[in-house]
Amino acid sequence: MSLTLTVDGPRWRAHLEDVARTHPGLVPVAKGNGYGFTLGRLARKTQWLADREHDVTTLAVGTYDELPEVASRWRGDVLVLTPWRPFVEPVDPALARRVVHTVSRYDDLRALLAAEPEARLVLEHATSMRRHGMTGRELWDAGALLRKHPGARVEGVALHLPLQQGSHLGEVNRILTSTVAADAGLTTAWVSHLTDAELKSLSASWPDFTFRPRIGTSLWLGDRGALKVTATVLDVHPVERGDVFGYRGRTAPKSGHVLVVSGGTAHGIGLEAPTGDQSVKARAATLARGGLDAIGFVRSPYSIEGKQRLFAEPPHMQASMLFVPQGARVPEVGDQVDVRVRYTATTFDRIVVEG
Repeated sequence: MSLTLTVDGPRWRAHLEDVARTHPGLVPVAKGNGYGFTLGRLARKTQWLADREHDVTTLAVGTYDELPEVASRWRGDVLVLTPWRPFVEPVDPALARRVVHTVSRYDDLRALLAAEPEARLVLEHATSMRRHGMTGRELWDAGALLRKHPGARVEGVALHLPLQQGSHLGEVNRILTSTVAADAGLTTAWVSHLTDAELKSLSASWPDFTFRPRIGTSLWLGDRGALKVTATVLDVHPVERGDVFGYRGRTAPKSGHVLVVSGGTAHGIGLEAPTGDQSVKARAATLARGGLDAIGFVRSPYSIEGKQRLFAEPPHMQASMLFVPQGARVPEVGDQVDVRVRYTATTFDRIVVEG
């Protein structure tokens, strides 16, 4: 009676090892809902990679609030991706030497060094994302300040690059030139969203730099064939055209069956994040979904025999109602149906690793 994520264990682990083997200095990213796996599981799997003698010494989390869940399951360093701010609660002293702060503003660097003179940190340089980061001039000022605080451990410069913006090489080359000019002893670049070809090119162009790729999605979710999501059929009700059903008293548009399946808004079913696809096809699909919604028909993520079925009404908290028209195969109570989900926005009742 669950929304279940089933993992082909041998295939998934082989993929994780392949990514670790081909990305020296890998920094696995475990944040949010743990890409559907939970933070604790990803922390344990990161430790497994390290125990297998892969070059994995640091795990990245999204926020300071995520530190406790991973720190007891992973023995190495932890990089916090959200930049440090003066209002952040102090880190547990037992973890302080393992935590690497991200600092994205000069004023914050000054405040952090006043609070923790021996803090470990990376300096974030602004990129074309325009989310966080210092300008080249601010990085130069940061270098001058750090030279007055020899107790601080500066682990490098951090770059968070945009997705799907063509080659990043020109931008990264400019940033690294700025980094060298800052004279802050920065010889490690912690990078996100670079292709393997870009990493290889940068390593050749900047032999004095060590590149630490921070990877989340393509590590944990890179082999989708190893992952399967299913829901349990909880009830089946035959309906005739005009029959009333559901919370909102909708009427059946024609004869068929209403299926009640596990998975609802508490799991993230039916909650859709804005898409980054700006193509004409994507916008047309959005308009089509809006039109279906207006008349009560919305395509669900649930599939029966390879065909996505429509929601009979908006998902409930822990279950959803689907409409299956007459003539289509109707599953029985207890059967499993496939579900297509966005892993970063889904909470599963059960995670089963097979093998």
